[in-house]
Amino acid sequence: MQTPPLPLTRDLVLVGGGHTHALLLRKWGMNPLPGARVTMVNPGPTAPYSGMLPGFVAGHYKRSELDIDLIRLARFADARVILGTVEGIDPNKRQIHVPGRPPVAFDVASVNVGITSDMPALSGFAEHAVPAKPLGPFAAQWERYLSDSGPASVAVIGGGVAGAELVMAMAHALRSKGREAQVTLIDSATALTATVPKASATIRQSMERLGIEVLEHASIRQIIAGQIELSDGRQIPADFITGAAGARPYEWISDSGLALHDGFIKVNPYLQSSDPAIFAAGDCAHLSENPRPKAGVYAVREAPILYDNLRAALGAGRMRRYVPQKDYLKLISLGDKSALAERFGTSFSGTLMWKWKNQIDQRFMNRFRDLPHMSAAVLPRQHAAGLREALGEKPMCGGCGAKVGRGALQTALQEIPRLERSDITPLPGDDAALLTTGSVRQVMTSDHLRSFTNDPALMTRIAAVHALGDIWAMGARPQAATATIILPRMSATLQQRTMTEIMRIASEVMHHAGAEIVGGHSSMGDETTIGFTLTGLCDADPITLSGAKPDDALILTKPLGSGVLMAAEMAGQAEGAWVAAAFQQMVQPQSEASRILHNAHAMTDVTGFGLAGHLQGMCDASGCGATLSLDSIPIMTGATELSDQGVRSTIYADNRAIAPELPSGGKTDLLFDPQTAGGLLAAVAADQADVLCDKLRAAGYPAAQIGHMNSTPGLRVQS
Repeated sequence: MQTPPLPLTRDLVLVGGGHTHALLLRKWGMNPLPGARVTMVNPGPTAPYSGMLPGFVAGHYKRSELDIDLIRLARFADARVILGTVEGIDPNKRQIHVPGRPPVAFDVASVNVGITSDMPALSGFAEHAVPAKPLGPFAAQWERYLSDSGPASVAVIGGGVAGAELVMAMAHALRSKGREAQVTLIDSATALTATVPKASATIRQSMERLGIEVLEHASIRQIIAGQIELSDGRQIPADFITGAAGARPYEWISDSGLALHDGFIKVNPYLQSSDPAIFAAGDCAHLSENPRPKAGVYAVREAPILYDNLRAALGAGRMRRYVPQKDYLKLISLGDKSALAERFGTSFSGTLMWKWKNQIDQRFMNRFRDLPHMSAAVLPRQHAAGLREALGEKPMCGGCGAKVGRGALQTALQEIPRLERSDITPLPGDDAALLTTGSVRQVMTSDHLRSFTNDPALMTRIAAVHALGDIWAMGARPQAATATIILPRMSATLQQRTMTEIMRIASEVMHHAGAEIVGGHSSMGDETTIGFTLTGLCDADPITLSGAKPDDALILTKPLGSGVLMAAEMAGQAEGAWVAAAFQQMVQPQSEASRILHNAHAMTDVTGFGLAGHLQGMCDASGCGATLSLDSIPIMTGATELSDQGVRSTIYADNRAIAPELPSGGKTDLLFDPQTAGGLLAAVAADQADVLCDKLRAAGYPAAQIGHMNSTPGLRVQS
């Protein structure tokens, strides 16, 4: 007898993708706690590693080398990632608030959001400067600034170690680019007081060598465009200004109701806040019994303690105390590939220290670049013939990658008896049926998706847009919907939380499209599946597959590539930023595109059978052929690279068989990639195509003319 999946019973939510949480997720992936559902909430798909920021600013590292890929890490840990900026936490209701979605409920939560070096009290800072933390926005703006040419003027506010590292890195980068630069470090007191005199002297020598002007005991009156005005009347030219003076907690923490110290979350030796179900780690936390400066080394060493204590709070094991070390090794970049090492009052500097620092940093990042390979389940020694082949070499895809092949589906549909009702109009090949009730014409469709993300809210939004595609493709107005929801086994509490998220998002998407949810059905199963049955109203004749004419232009409203990207994401091969961008394409509704294309001769949505399969269906129904211009077809970021590596969705081989006459390799392979919540494919009069594409792009769709219909049957491609 096979063992069913274990039910989910507790929600653990990690707020922020800081170093502690990243290490915790890695450890969780190797040893998860059965019954616990893990969620990470973070503004973006990656989290930059602060230790390598000066090296990036100086030009020693690429931007991508700084990033911990949280989406890939979450897949490894079987966790869900919610991309959004937390705006509040409610300890009483056990909810975390993220804009644009229902509250995220938790049983146990942990906060690791770092700090900001924003300076709201400094006049003009918000308008004319960029804080050094959070690191992501700072790194992006510095990269853009460095790519400019001509003279430069840069100022760093804050003369601590962080400020000194940044200003030396900036000066080195500008010098390496051959740009004439005025670089200034400004501090309201004495700079570099946190280092021993020998180390301070070494850093000052490096700044002098790089031509950096150090202004100490300098009070800033205001920042205006292109300069900093000091209280004594001096004006410091600076068209790139950053702040690295001290650490400031995020404002939402002050409204959390948790006990705070200077705005930071007070935690006990177990990293628990004043609410025992809420933990905190890293720079956003204040260690009440052993206060320590804000430094990444503490966040890293807190990770194994936090891992054990969160498991204990969820019901497994005992808690451990965190005892921070009294001193730690400081490795300070000196601009070029030289560094200073300080500990226990002794310091050394030079290229060997840089190599040591780089080795430590790369070893840390390699823990996330090279995630352990988790072995696949072993088949029983005795099993039915064909099981290994049917199982395949990789997990089955979700979304439209899990569809039944077109050949099997068409064969099965041929066995259905001929329609006998006069109020149903057959539409061969179309995904929606045309119904007539009195003088009212309705279209009806049904679609569901096997989940490919652990976030039920995101999956619901994608599934709803996907199901609506059939209605929009026929030029109809969405009317009513019923939902069909299958959830994995979970406790009654988690059922309620999950269904609430799903139904709120489903109602929002349908209402925005002009439809209302009128009911549905739910059940428990092995995995999440979300689907909808929909009706739509036709004010005019529905747009079908059969109206295309030779010489019609073909317009596609969304790029291709979601199938290969989701297949790669499941295998841990896709970059998180690529996946996040694909999700943004999938959740884009096609209602306005349908309205713009209401005079199309033929239209369909590109989904499970890929562009080639759906275009072939249009050609068959219209008695035409088609020629595609490969260079004109928009492709999602990362899809071409993954396809060239041989990444394929589960249904790819079946789709490839639809048009065997087409060549293989390169961009052509993506014509057979199954799309989830894909774009509309419309055949329109050639003389209207340019105007329609302009309107679509103005409405926010990455639309393109991708080819034309012709009178010769079959599909062809041209570069």
